Amino acid sequence: MLPPHLLWTDPRPISRFNKQETVTQIVRDPGFYEPADEDDCTTFWYFCQSHDRVYRHERCGEGPHLLALHCEDHGPENMWPQPVMLMFPNGFEPPLNETQLEWVLSEDAAD
Repeated sequence: MLPPHLLWTDPRPISRFNKQETVTQIVRDPGFYEPADEDDCTTFWYFCQSHDRVYRHERCGEGPHLLALHCEDHGPENMWPQPVMLMFPNGFEPPLNETQLEWVLSEDAAD
């Protein structure tokens, strides 16, 4: 139901006191692992594809970040839209249509 390639960037303005570069998260990518209910993965981190290194939630001074969820067992992995993403759905690229957004919200509420 979601597009095969989906990004999310927080659409809220960055505070002038926060010197963090723009952070875009890859929610879905056709080349990423699609997690299954039977997976028992326990170790994850964010990997910045723009800078080719682990992302540690800090300013690096080298420009915008493009983050992928990285699983120790499977490598880059698709993720379910996180609560903050659903609070600010206008950050999705491509934009989710009304049907897609309603489906995500209903699936999220069912969990």
